Amino acid sequence: MPPAPPTYRVDSPILGTGRDLEEDRVHEAAHAPVSEEPVVPAQKVLRHSVRGQVLDALRAALVDGELAPGQIYSGPALGERFGVSATPVREAMQQLALEGAVECLPNRGFRVLSGTPRALAELAEVRALLEVPVMLRLARTVPAATWEALRPAALATAEAAAAGDLPGYADADRAFHRAVLSLAENTQLVRIAEELHRRAQWPLPGAPRVRRADLVADAAEHSALLEALIAQDLPVVESLVREHFAGSAG
Repeated sequence: MPPAPPTYRVDSPILGTGRDLEEDRVHEAAHAPVSEEPVVPAQKVLRHSVRGQVLDALRAALVDGELAPGQIYSGPALGERFGVSATPVREAMQQLALEGAVECLPNRGFRVLSGTPRALAELAEVRALLEVPVMLRLARTVPAATWEALRPAALATAEAAAAGDLPGYADADRAFHRAVLSLAENTQLVRIAEELHRRAQWPLPGAPRVRRADLVADAAEHSALLEALIAQDLPVVESLVREHFAGSAG
């Protein structure tokens, strides 16, 4: 018997009815009051919104360990838990399959793929090869005031860490690194680094949940990195980035 799906829910006024989105649209159109304002077709926007919210919830469940490595989950079961049809769940799962988080099993559902310590170490090595040279270049060229403007992003990671919010910390952590790398003005770099970073945040099978103290220590490295970047201390910048990538939460 497959495991019970995670308890995350998608917050949206159009979710929770269990009806197909097309049925909802037809029902609302039939009962809408007459108005002189034109009615804007919203089906595609709503559909994209549902898929995006489900995808965010599934990503959070992966980081939090609610979607366990090696386990199989069905689209209809997850859809029932989220209060949506199976279609946006399947679409979100297909995106996760492209990201390497799950594999599609015809007529069965989706299996969460299991990572390995070796794969995690390889991700850290690739991230360092990609980002360390960029960080060093930025340290030489970006003015201190620009780095100061990133302090709120670093603070956001510290707040999520102090709350013990693992999915929230994962989001804030990626946002901080994305903000730093965006200064290189290379969209391909940011996209690839984001994908690698997301993969590095997936827990290993059987690994204990990341402790709050570990999150707090990891978040503190963001502020330390900003200080080193402001001071243009290149050896410290390189050391911090490499150690941060090798850590369990960053």
